[in-house]
Amino acid sequence: MGNAYQIHDQEGTYFLTFQVVDWVDIFSRKIYRDIIVDSLNYCIAHKGLRVIAWVIMTNHVHAIFYTENKKLSDVVRDFKAHTAREIFKQIQESTESRQIWMKHIFRFNAMKHSRNEYQQFWTHENHAVCCEPTKPQIMQSRINYIHQNPVRAGWVEVEEHYLYSSARDYAGIKGLVNVELA
Repeated sequence: MGNAYQIHDQEGTYFLTFQVVDWVDIFSRKIYRDIIVDSLNYCIAHKGLRVIAWVIMTNHVHAIFYTENKKLSDVVRDFKAHTAREIFKQIQESTESRQIWMKHIFRFNAMKHSRNEYQQFWTHENHAVCCEPTKPQIMQSRINYIHQNPVRAGWVEVEEHYLYSSARDYAGIKGLVNVELA
């Protein structure tokens, strides 16, 4: 992996994409989306994470993050590790109809990387793009991109109607994650 899309400035604000391996559409189920929401709120409350915008799609998450008094890379690593463990646990304990198929995909992807022992949920890349605070138009274009994802997917006609996004907060409706409006 190259250096272009990595977190270089640990105190910077970054547009990030967390992709599920092989684009598995796991977040089509509410229970898995709720794990992401709960984990984001935990990281906000306990790890210094600040969320400016976010959206959960069926197989990836877009977000704009920065941290206070913590390394952003460490918080992202912990968030991804925790959500993967919780999702694997939920798959194992639930009556997930795709359980066998998903376990196979996650095991197969783990074999591709020496960093994984048994399963891999997220890709190792975060596609981190720095959002310079001195260029508010770039930040706003990233926020618009995030909020328009469910509209482009045809799930909603108006971005703030999608529950799993910060678009609601930007429209004056309390959302699921404690965001800091840009």
